[in-house]
Amino acid sequence: MSDKEAADSGLVNLHERSPEELRALLDDLYAEEQKVSYRRRVLHGKIDILRAELVRRLKEDREAGKDVVSGGDIERLIDILANDLHGVSRFDVTADDDEDDEDDESDE
Repeated sequence: MSDKEAADSGLVNLHERSPEELRALLDDLYAEEQKVSYRRRVLHGKIDILRAELVRRLKEDREAGKDVVSGGDIERLIDILANDLHGVSRFDVTADDDEDDEDDESDE
């Protein structure tokens, strides 16, 4: 049984758990939350770096007299606006991120 499955099953029949078991479960969940929070901050940092690079390039293109909006950009915008998503995420937030974590560790 994985740590996640153990933590999830630990929420069943809480009245049967000892205070020590509840504290241990709580500590495990706090540790998991810290990992998720760290991963989110790293991802936001990467997003900020990529956005800054795109803005820098767009400014260069504009100063050089190039078009900053291409036909591909217009097509992409049309596709986005044509989809009737109503705020639904295109990502499955319930998917297990263990594979992503392993990929990121190998990148570092």
